[in-house]
Amino acid sequence: MEQIIEKCTGQVIEIYEQFDASHDFDHILRVMRNAKAIAETLPEANMAIVRLAALLHDVDDPKYKMVNHITALELLQSSGVDDETTFRVLETIKSVSFNGGNEEEIVSIEGAILRDADRLDAIGAIGIARAFAFGGARGRKLYDADEIARTTMSESEYRSKNTSSVTHFYEKLLLLKDLMVTEEGKRLAEERHKFMLDFLEQLKREVGLL
Repeated sequence: MEQIIEKCTGQVIEIYEQFDASHDFDHILRVMRNAKAIAETLPEANMAIVRLAALLHDVDDPKYKMVNHITALELLQSSGVDDETTFRVLETIKSVSFNGGNEEEIVSIEGAILRDADRLDAIGAIGIARAFAFGGARGRKLYDADEIARTTMSESEYRSKNTSSVTHFYEKLLLLKDLMVTEEGKRLAEERHKFMLDFLEQLKREVGLL
């Protein structure tokens, strides 16, 4: 399995090099580290599944789909992963996306670990950095005092509207703490969530919104 993971790693590095800094290979490495920390509290989890799913979880992200796009399924098959493992990895990846609150049901402990690991990287100091990196790459405003954060939306509505980066905090990032699944994920999310709240208060003071 180590050889398979190594081969898969080599292939995904080339893919993530084409993404902006919010979803690059460093993001994958941080998610892997978060997943390991959570999995240490859940020894029944299959870490090979978690590691492969973490490596591939953004490959099929519709935000980055390109011409001649190679899929996670194709990467697993070309790396020699057996059918059962492939099914479990893809099932785990499905657990990750927020989709405007229209998330998939978690059906495995590996899915719970990966979802929390990915969401931890979306909050706290690194989450703030990633939000503005993504916003900059997409030409989004830093903030819009007149913009109202949506509380309900379809997946297509979530993906199609080019809201400001600060609005994204209220539509997603500040919701993630209460959506954590594992006990370790919940614990790790607390400090990161508080840091975001402190940042937003300071931002409001600096731009005259308080």
